[in-house]
Amino acid sequence: MKAKKIGYYVSTGLLTALMLMSAGMYIFNNAEITKAFESFGFPTYIIYPLAAAKILGLVAIWTKLSTTLKEWAYAGFFFNFTLAAAAHIMIGDGEQGGAIVALILLFTSYFLDRAVFGKSEVKKELESVA
Repeated sequence: MKAKKIGYYVSTGLLTALMLMSAGMYIFNNAEITKAFESFGFPTYIIYPLAAAKILGLVAIWTKLSTTLKEWAYAGFFFNFTLAAAAHIMIGDGEQGGAIVALILLFTSYFLDRAVFGKSEVKKELESVA
């Protein structure tokens, strides 16, 4: 169990670092990110909301206040990384590696979270509703 817990914290920590760097780029290097979004044909007005969503998703995962919010955060990250990898593959710029690494970290974090904390959290949330 100790190895799983260490694995969870390492993978979630690396995922957090990746997401904070990404959100930081969206906020502080907006000119470059705007160019990238335009090259994909994406609207640039979603850059700041995506940065906020990434930060809020990390808060939901780390605080564990609500199992539902945590699951939504993991799902949101899954869609973000999957669609990012697909977009990079479609335009052929060869930059999909970061999204694939993020997916691996996400799956590792999610399944280790379920193995280490999963059942007790769900049980507590169900008891608080009942």
